[in-house]
This record gives sequence, C-alpha cells and structure tokens, in this order.
Amino acid sequence: MFLQPKKIKYKKTKKGKLSKLDFKTNKLKFGTIGLKAVHSAIISARQIEASRQAISRKIKKKGKLWIRIFPDLPITTKSTASRMGKGKGSFSHWGARVKGGSVLFEICGVKDSKIVKNALKTGGAKLPLETKILK
Repeated sequence: MFLQPKKIKYKKTKKGKLSKLDFKTNKLKFGTIGLKAVHSAIISARQIEASRQAISRKIKKKGKLWIRIFPDLPITTKSTASRMGKGKGSFSHWGARVKGGSVLFEICGVKDSKIVKNALKTGGAKLPLETKILK
C-alpha cells in the first residue's frame, strides 16, 4: 500500500505555493549516498512508492533505504465535465510538497557504488522532477 497519514485535522487543504529552494533537508542525515531534488514539485504517494520499489529492486534488498519525504497533502480533483464553482472537488490522492535541494532517498550498507548510483538513477526516473545523486 502507499504512504498516507493515519489521521488528519482537515479533509481538504490548500496546496499553496512551492518555495524555490530548501536548506534544512539538503544534506544527508542517515545514509552515505542519496537522491536530491533539483526543482520543487508535488509528488504523489504512488510515484514515491514506484521509486522506492525500483531502488530496492536494483540494490537487491541489501543495505538500508530511507524515504525522507512523506505525502501528507490531500489532493482534490473535479471532473472535467463539471462547470466552474460549486465548491472544491472530491479527494483524489495524497501528495508531498518537495522543495528544490531537498533529499528524497538515502541508502547505506551497499558496497558497490556503481549499483547504488544505477538504482538511484532508476528511482529518479520514476519521479516527475529533475534529480541528482548526492554523496
């Protein structure tokens, strides 16, 4: 199953504006190598899960993988046929606000750095934003 919060205070919230850069989560905290976002975007829980699966498959479940982002933003949608107005749309999926420069995934415990780089590159391809590998 996908990542989602257990309890929320409000069913629907505003998405807000994404700030350009993040300086709090731009360094590695747990692992030795990580995947860093270059631009800011909203990433869905499905995309995070697809990226996680791709990375864990490539490293053959050796080592430890940390996910540094969590989808806590409820995204709503209205049908395309509906007219303007009549309130906010119904809940669609969970998303995570990602600022540029923030670390998304971290890995440690894998000896071959070539495998880790390849895994992070594959995981970054599943995300809707530009990423780079951070040592």
